[in-house]
Amino acid sequence: MNSFSLAAETSNSNQSPIFAIVIYALLFGGMYFIFLRPRNRRMKEARALAANLAVGDEVVLNSGIYGFVSDIDGDVLWLDIADGHQQERIEIRVTRGAVARKVTPTGDDAAKQ
Repeated sequence: MNSFSLAAETSNSNQSPIFAIVIYALLFGGMYFIFLRPRNRRMKEARALAANLAVGDEVVLNSGIYGFVSDIDGDVLWLDIADGHQQERIEIRVTRGAVARKVTPTGDDAAKQ
């Protein structure tokens, strides 16, 4: 036998199985706080946003389209995407899950309303 395999055998025989369990538990805990917890928080925020949508809210879709919610039918939103200067009214139908965020009016936009 070479010296490397002897060193590996002697170092493995000195470790207890409890030490390995503790290491795996620490790794799982680290993965939870790095990956799973932030993802769950983002999903919770997205569900709350979709549940709190109301007619008249200005929203941005995941595709980048801005629009005003003109009607809500269950899980379907009707968005008015025209800028209001045209005679025609342009509406699209999207799901609640397609909404990325609500647009909060800035000082100039709030003064116009």
